Amino acid sequence: MEDAIRAFVTFLEIERGASRETIRSYQSDLRQFCSFMRTFRPATAPALSPDDVDSLAIRSYLAWLDRKGEKKSSLARKLATLRSFYRFLTVEGRARQNPAADVRTPRQSQYLPQVLTKDDAAALMEFPEGDTVLSLRDRAILETLYSTGARVSELVGMNQDDLNLSDGLARLRGKGRKERLVPVGAVAVEAIKEYHAGLRHSALEPIPAFQNNRGGRLTVRSVERIVAAYSSRLPGGRISPHALRHSFATHLLDEGADLRAIQEMLGHASLTTTQKYTHLATDQLMAVYDRAHPRAGKGPGTQNNGGTAPP
Repeated sequence: MEDAIRAFVTFLEIERGASRETIRSYQSDLRQFCSFMRTFRPATAPALSPDDVDSLAIRSYLAWLDRKGEKKSSLARKLATLRSFYRFLTVEGRARQNPAADVRTPRQSQYLPQVLTKDDAAALMEFPEGDTVLSLRDRAILETLYSTGARVSELVGMNQDDLNLSDGLARLRGKGRKERLVPVGAVAVEAIKEYHAGLRHSALEPIPAFQNNRGGRLTVRSVERIVAAYSSRLPGGRISPHALRHSFATHLLDEGADLRAIQEMLGHASLTTTQKYTHLATDQLMAVYDRAHPRAGKGPGTQNNGGTAPP
């Protein structure tokens, strides 16, 4: 089985151009599955091979994960990993069939992404104070995430030559290393310029757009910590960098941006993925309507001024 996993990882790296985070996730899921299979099979069984796995084993694996309290979304992702793995093995002739193909994906709970209000987003941008390099960097990071809708992995992978600040454009490398150009707002451009003006020369080539205090490339985890630290001062508490991506899309939609344009900027392969923001915007619209309209959701004899109807 280890040889099959190594071949799959090579395929992901070379043929699919998958990111390091994606490959790490696949490897972790497959190793966990192999660990489960070692306990699922008799102790006297020979070494695990791809054809030793059937649909019953995969259903048992998902049930085991569920008993451990794993989220439905995690179960769905791990099943998708096994489907992709066995799809590769069957094409390559390393397995006779795909035992994950007929296993039903666990039903997902309805999920609406976390989104900041426009006021909270504006406040968050102002939290990094001072003119130290790290303060300027942190503000530039927040502004860039909110201005471009970039995934955090895309932000840390960005180099200085990916930024065309005079034209307000950034080149992002998304899933499968697909590149796209996205606009960078004027405020974010100024924040990046201020940050870059104070940077020392980096020994790395190409030069990372956002650097740690030693001049190296920031990690995804570092940016997550930066966003969490500043957002903990918001009324709703800390957020993930992905919440800024959700806020970017929702606020654009609120202001009348075309859904197809938002899809392009987010780098979504399918419009269906982008359409979740229409549901979110509708929910927000209904909440505003319920608060503001004098006859919204109120019983007879009441008005929006909080009092009862005049006699």
